[in-house]
Amino acid sequence: MMNTDSNQSVVTTFILLGFTDYPELKVFLFLVFLAMYIITVIGNLGVILIIKVNPKFHIPMYYFLSHLSFVDFCYSSIVTPKLLENLVIKDKSIFYSSCMLQYFLSCTAVVTESFLLAVMAYDRFVAICNPLLYTVAMSQRLCALLVAGSYLWGMFGPFVLLCFALQLTFSGYKIINHFFCEYTVLISVSSSNIHVPHLLLFGFATFNEVSTLIIILASYTFIFGTVIRMKSASGRRKAFSTCASHLTAITIFRGTILSLYCVPNSKNSRRTVKVASVFYTVVNPMLNPLIYSLRNKDVKQAFRKLIYRNAFSH
Repeated sequence: MMNTDSNQSVVTTFILLGFTDYPELKVFLFLVFLAMYIITVIGNLGVILIIKVNPKFHIPMYYFLSHLSFVDFCYSSIVTPKLLENLVIKDKSIFYSSCMLQYFLSCTAVVTESFLLAVMAYDRFVAICNPLLYTVAMSQRLCALLVAGSYLWGMFGPFVLLCFALQLTFSGYKIINHFFCEYTVLISVSSSNIHVPHLLLFGFATFNEVSTLIIILASYTFIFGTVIRMKSASGRRKAFSTCASHLTAITIFRGTILSLYCVPNSKNSRRTVKVASVFYTVVNPMLNPLIYSLRNKDVKQAFRKLIYRNAFSH
């Protein structure tokens, strides 16, 4: 892609250093990340398929879970293939247009996932605190609007940040000390003033984290209050069990996002940023289907039936 600067056009190419700091671990890291990606693809597509083909799962909770799995699959597929390629190929370059597109799509996936997790917390609140009104309150129309809103807001913020990034000046070969085109690292190699983009990112990330955290905390405050008042021990166990998977996913995902993007003038080292980024770009999309499936008897049973049917259908 051509980037114009002071009456001259030059081809801008970025170099993704990835994990070149550890050349002796190159093969090991490739095999580990490849295994993670395979598990991510099978796990998330498997969850989507099971929810789609089984009428028992055509309820709001699984509707939101299927979209969470779709976002995780997309997110991993945006980041991991390039990461794997850079571990085995000497040429670690990525074109300006490809880098900007990777940033936009990966950031959209992160923001969308944040809001989907908040929506799932609200869904659990309605299911546990108002079970008799659940089917009325969580109508198909409302569920579709909540999911659509998550996707639209997930695209809006990253698009604004992208517009500012496109105004920055880049020229020649720029070295990005990361394994994907993460926004802070991407804009840091520009020769322009990046104060405004940094400020926008901090404001946008903080708004997303605070707003979704308020929804999650408020939902679980009411949930815990309702569960504690339950007289049935089995009812309490069932309620806590349905929430445990969601809380685990939230803790893993939000912990790294908060530490990376919601601390102004963060002094995180590049190595720390890379390791933390691996958690929310590679590990989290792999863990989500495992977390929800392993703690859900219905999903495990449906998954076994699907495998058994395919294995003995020939």
